[in-house]
Amino acid sequence: MSALRKWLFTGLLVIVPGVITVWVLHWIISTLDQTLYLLPADWQPDHLLGMHIPGFGVILTLVVLLSIGAIASNFVGRKLVSWGDAVITRIPVVRSIYSSVKQVSDTVFSDNGNAFRTAVLVQWPREGVWTVAFITGNPAGEVASYLRDEFVSVFVPTTPNPTGGYFVLMRKSDCVELEMSVDAALKYIVSMGVVVPPPLPLPDEER
Repeated sequence: MSALRKWLFTGLLVIVPGVITVWVLHWIISTLDQTLYLLPADWQPDHLLGMHIPGFGVILTLVVLLSIGAIASNFVGRKLVSWGDAVITRIPVVRSIYSSVKQVSDTVFSDNGNAFRTAVLVQWPREGVWTVAFITGNPAGEVASYLRDEFVSVFVPTTPNPTGGYFVLMRKSDCVELEMSVDAALKYIVSMGVVVPPPLPLPDEER
């Protein structure tokens, strides 16, 4: 029985990651394929080709994103984006939601943003218990005026879903900066400590 149990769990370890990966990819492709229904009926690939080929929605989405990015990157495009932002920020309720989402997206996706750039080790949720977190910036404005020491903004993600978590302000001296990359730290968190980041190579003088 112990051998059968071992084989069962070994089979699950081999099969489950592949099945979940295929399921996630199928869900993404199926969701993006729904964007094809935004096209006129005569322009839809199913009508033109006479058959459904999965993946056209992915191509259409990439083309749209690249086109919008190319347009928004030039002078005229930036003016249009600024004009659109000005219009939306005049709409009650909508402006509060849009402004919050835009600030987060600008911080995360901007080339000069500083979100999730440094992985740190902090004591959370109490002293003596350590977890991996990310420095997202420095306090500013009214909040900074109440903090006497040097503080940093820290995001403490939850496991195994790092999209949720806690935003806290901690003394910089209480954060232990790690050499591991953000990607390695995220894998470490998502795997609940199972996927350990590889050790860093030793400097030449220590070899």
